Amino acid sequence: MTQSEEKEAKRPVREPSLLDAFIPLITLIVLIGGAILLFGLQALDGPIPAALVVCSMVAMLVIFKNGHSVDEVQEAANRAMSSITTAIFILLAVGALIGTWCLSGTIPTLVYYGISVLSPGWYYAASTLICGIIALSIGSSWTTAGTIGVGLVGIAQMLGVSTSITAGAVISGAYLGDKLSPLSETTILTAQMVDVKVLDHIRRQAWTSVPAFLIGFVLFFVIGLRTPTAAGIDTAVELKELDQVFNITVWNLLPLVVLVVLSVRKVPPAMALMAAAILAGIMAPFTQPGVVRTFADAPGASLAEAGLRAAWRAIARGFSIESGYADIDRLLSRGGMYSMLLTLWLIMGAVTFGTLLDEFGLIKRLIDPMVRAAKSTGMLFFTVFASAFGLNIIAGDQYIALVLPARTFKAEFAKRGIHPTALSRLCADSGTVTSPLVPWNSCGAFMSAVLGVSTWAYLPFCFFNIASPLLSVLYGFTGFKVERTAPQEVETTPAQPAGGVESAPAKHAEAAD
Repeated sequence: MTQSEEKEAKRPVREPSLLDAFIPLITLIVLIGGAILLFGLQALDGPIPAALVVCSMVAMLVIFKNGHSVDEVQEAANRAMSSITTAIFILLAVGALIGTWCLSGTIPTLVYYGISVLSPGWYYAASTLICGIIALSIGSSWTTAGTIGVGLVGIAQMLGVSTSITAGAVISGAYLGDKLSPLSETTILTAQMVDVKVLDHIRRQAWTSVPAFLIGFVLFFVIGLRTPTAAGIDTAVELKELDQVFNITVWNLLPLVVLVVLSVRKVPPAMALMAAAILAGIMAPFTQPGVVRTFADAPGASLAEAGLRAAWRAIARGFSIESGYADIDRLLSRGGMYSMLLTLWLIMGAVTFGTLLDEFGLIKRLIDPMVRAAKSTGMLFFTVFASAFGLNIIAGDQYIALVLPARTFKAEFAKRGIHPTALSRLCADSGTVTSPLVPWNSCGAFMSAVLGVSTWAYLPFCFFNIASPLLSVLYGFTGFKVERTAPQEVETTPAQPAGGVESAPAKHAEAAD
């Protein structure tokens, strides 16, 4: 061991002070707020990801000041990166899927049939219901939004209804399944965190999830009826244009059927998505030969060679088309793994920042005073919500926002004689469903990227995601559906490394739920 290494090993490690915990938080607020003031909605196109990297470095300086070594910080950062490996592959697979599904006619066919059967007057309500059913079936909000959600937002563009409201409806339905499906990894993880059975957790969640979904469904229905829709838009013309550019046939939906089957059979999300993307690429020369030849831009090449070039380009860089119809070109020129790189930059910065705060006790230093200050049951419930939602903002990852409050408040709920299912329901309502409402959160970044709608634009219309935590906190203040048990002392679960199940986004894939 060198002299410098011996000196570093002897450095005393200090517990973080409250000021230590506030320094990274204040840095985050100043930099994110400044980016938004200067760049508006374009802040997510670089300024906010860059701000999160700077925030991570500020957190590192605080951690070094408290006596931790460079190696410890590097190991924590490595665990942060390894924890999002699954999410990275899911994002890249979704980019590839969108590109090949546009090329093969899958998304155009979804849009064509959707325009044929969905009326603008009840479009929003139908969208949230469709996504709710799909997400309940496969247990994945990300997969639901990245497939059916993309098609529904495309249909909204063609019908002349709001894409922002449609995105809110898609996310509301997707997160209903994320919370109530026994196939959802966040549902399973939340139950594990508080030591309750998964089905017991789901039954208790229904007391907030079902009313929240019904509230959202009614609001979407009323908005649809009261919003001027499609004035001057002839859907027959839109259908004719789609039919002229693409060969519309039910066979184009085969990749979607395969994806649903693979998801239900619990094939890893990234593999299921990539399989559906590759299948669409293989089908494209047979279903859309004209589109393939034009997109491949290889005069004189055989159809097989053109198909290979087109599929490869669609997977890597996305699909683009110049059909002469502006709406179709704008709708379908998208996708590709390349399109997800900015989102990955955002997620990497956010998760690294959150993991550093979590592993080195800075988040716990902020939460502990809040726990001690929550004297009543209602205030305790509100504190759990504030902690989970705050962690979605600060840490930028739903798993930290889900796991840390469950671990932190478990002993307090037991001490006060509150059944653990109340905590599991509250954590899911506060941590899981609020994650897509934060632009730099991994879930918010994903939803915005795949749906093509800014988080700020769809946020006011995520009625389910807003109503769920509000109902959960309200139950805490009123005592409604808050079950009681005999008070008992429970040891607080020790902190785990960020790469472990109990402390970080190690399972980003609930596809990533």
